[in-house]
Order: sequence, then C-alpha cells, then structure tokens
Amino acid sequence: MKKLNFGNLRYYASLLLVIVTILFLSFNSMPSLLSWQSPWLERCFFILLFCFLLCLIRVMIGPTSADRAVSVDTLGILIVGFCAILSIPTGRDWYLDIAIAWALQSFIGALALAKYLEGRGFDE
Repeated sequence: MKKLNFGNLRYYASLLLVIVTILFLSFNSMPSLLSWQSPWLERCFFILLFCFLLCLIRVMIGPTSADRAVSVDTLGILIVGFCAILSIPTGRDWYLDIAIAWALQSFIGALALAKYLEGRGFDE
C-alpha cells in the first residue's frame, strides 16, 4: 500500500483554497475598499492581482532558483504597486511609506540572494 505524502496533500489543499477564494471574490461583490471613484484604478488593482498570481505560480514551479529569485523580486515590485494604488483613493500617505520601505527591503534581499546563489560571502 502506498504511503500518503502529507507535503503534497498540504500543497494541493492550499492550492484548492486559493482557487476557491479567487472564485468566491470574483463572483461576489467586493467590499467597499474596491468601490473607488475611478474604474481605472480598480482595473489596475485587478491587473496587479493577476500578475501577482502569475508570479506565485512561477515561484512554485520555477525550474531553477534564479527563476524563483526573479519572481520573488517581481512580487516585491507588485506590492509597491499595490501600496501606490491604495494610496490614491484612500488619501493616506503611509501607504507610500510602506512602499518605500518595501522597495528598499526588496532590493537588499535581491542583492543578498544573488550573492548566495553565486556562492560568495556577504563580505566579498
């Protein structure tokens, strides 16, 4: 009898949960946060969300670690975009502070990951 692998089971269960959540959000009305004055901002938000999901797929199935590193760096850029789009309709400037901090952290993380993948130390 074949032994059940819980790692694959957790992976497929979480993937099913993400798909069900996306379907639920796409067929039901969104909360008041997404009922902005401009439909253009709402479209930009959903385009960024679609790109975010594509990057997550690349992180999961990326054949090399370099592909995964580029995808994680792209996710950081998309989070900065989310913060910028959220700051426009809400009028809160602390979203931009979060975006700047995230961009700096993403840059430093990308440098550290590139050095690690190259096999060099942090002091070189």
